[in-house]
Amino acid sequence: MAGVGHHPSGPTRRRTGLPARAGLLVGVLLASVAVGGCGGAVERAAPASPAASPGKPPGTPVPGAGEGEAATPPGTPTWGTTGAVGGPPPSSAPPPPLAGRLLAPDLLVHARRTLTDDEVARVRAVPGVDRVLALSLAQVAVQDRALQVAAVDPAQYRRFTPRRTARHRAVWARVAAGDAAVEPALVRRLRLGDALRLGTDEAAPEVRIGAHAPQVPQVDAVVNAGWGERLGMPAGNALLVHTGSASPQVVRPRLERLLGRALREEVSVQVLGPDLDVTAVRTAYLTGGSVAAAVGSFSYRLLGGGRVAPDPAWVAAHVRTEEVPLLGRVTCHRVVLPQLRAALEEVVASGLADKIHPDEYAGCYHPRFIAGTSTLSLHSFGIALDLNVPGNLRGTVGEIDRRVVAVMERWGFAWGGRWAWTDPMHFELERLVEPR
Repeated sequence: MAGVGHHPSGPTRRRTGLPARAGLLVGVLLASVAVGGCGGAVERAAPASPAASPGKPPGTPVPGAGEGEAATPPGTPTWGTTGAVGGPPPSSAPPPPLAGRLLAPDLLVHARRTLTDDEVARVRAVPGVDRVLALSLAQVAVQDRALQVAAVDPAQYRRFTPRRTARHRAVWARVAAGDAAVEPALVRRLRLGDALRLGTDEAAPEVRIGAHAPQVPQVDAVVNAGWGERLGMPAGNALLVHTGSASPQVVRPRLERLLGRALREEVSVQVLGPDLDVTAVRTAYLTGGSVAAAVGSFSYRLLGGGRVAPDPAWVAAHVRTEEVPLLGRVTCHRVVLPQLRAALEEVVASGLADKIHPDEYAGCYHPRFIAGTSTLSLHSFGIALDLNVPGNLRGTVGEIDRRVVAVMERWGFAWGGRWAWTDPMHFELERLVEPR
């Protein structure tokens, strides 16, 4: 494919048919709540409709606490008004007062597709399964991380969360109204502001962060079911399972036998808890725009040293090794290669070839977790690459020539140097464009 050097008009953005990007929603963050624990009963929740009776808008006083709930602590900031540039966020009815005991999230069943009613019924019937909650689960790309986002019915999901999170009705009122509740450590680590962008694509919407609140293990952020529909997440592709007095380690093989050999690579069963379940097959399902749709989903197994092994069938269908200018042979997701090639052709045509150092290229496709975490790096999908590493370390302004950055951005790559916690070596595919 020819690069922009041959066609001065540059790249043409591919039409994706996605909804227009939701505007940035402004507001003040809810103060963090602490981790807690356990016990109770709940049935499968019907997905909330974005057309359901709307939650109270930001700025409206949160209802008082019911029995077993905590009221908003004195001095907690209130929320500002919604700047609904792209239309209002999906909302659902405010959650009723919390009733009954809480539930421990013991197991996670996660598929790349909607689980059928028959499959859910069979899971419920497995000895040792006490309660089951269906939700939508997918990953969104945020600063080289594939964050796990759950789209839930707040009234039901809250009962699986840590005690103090579950008891703060204000958190769940905000989620019902269209905000996100995000793990506090993640907000600090990524220096997130008032909003979380749900996807790599420039058309991906942004949701306001309405609460910093600890969540179920393996879940980084929670939104309401209406957001799940807007993002195109598979409805009900995951189940939280409470095993009551039974050991999750005993129930898990029963669920795996139930699923059978044919579904083993399509549906994963994980024990949730403080320690990483290294024996489980996991599911990677990226959502949030045209890039995510092109990447595809895959199952993967954990290896030592933070490495993962994606399904070989996905690798064969999506990952390619090809020659590109300046860097030579590179291994990336196939959708990256035409745009990377075109960008590097323009770098050469612009007289900037000496600004990229091939011996300091750190690769593209590296299936692994972010160091020190159990969160997939976008390198695992083959849609990120690192250039001129020694002079562009994390947390610095970086030495990379900004004219090279401008070319890469023009060809659909987001630059890590623009993040709050900078990563100037890092470029990731943000949108699909057609070289011509």
